[in-house]
Amino acid sequence: MKPKTTPDPASLRERALGYLARREHSRSELTRKLEAAGFASEAVEPVLDEFEEKGWLSDRRFAESWIADHRARHGRIRLAYDLRQRGVNETLIETALAANPDGELERARLVWEKKFGIPPRDPAEKARQMRFLQGRGFAPEIIRRAMGDGTYPR
Repeated sequence: MKPKTTPDPASLRERALGYLARREHSRSELTRKLEAAGFASEAVEPVLDEFEEKGWLSDRRFAESWIADHRARHGRIRLAYDLRQRGVNETLIETALAANPDGELERARLVWEKKFGIPPRDPAEKARQMRFLQGRGFAPEIIRRAMGDGTYPR
């Protein structure tokens, strides 16, 4: 078995650029990945500071990209939660969510229609469908409006 060695500090920059070349990352995500690869946090921070100064690393851009990629399947609550988990601060999250036109009701309807397509047959089915939409991050009021008036076919 090959012994674990300390990564070469010169490869830190190369590794970080490789991650950013594949997709946008938040600063917190990139820090976590580089530290997991064995780089010391004292070495990582100055490199990431430099990347931010050059515009190669941006939590704002990451948040906007994340929302654009995931908004068709998730509501505002879930999008905000996912961004918090990735280390984006609350102000940037609110700004990024506000910058996107809010078609939350229409998105909830599309998600519901794709998954179920037909109105619930009974209260138990309605509750199941509502829990599904809630798990996708839609607010209760949006879910009620997206699912209609609550009548059941006979």
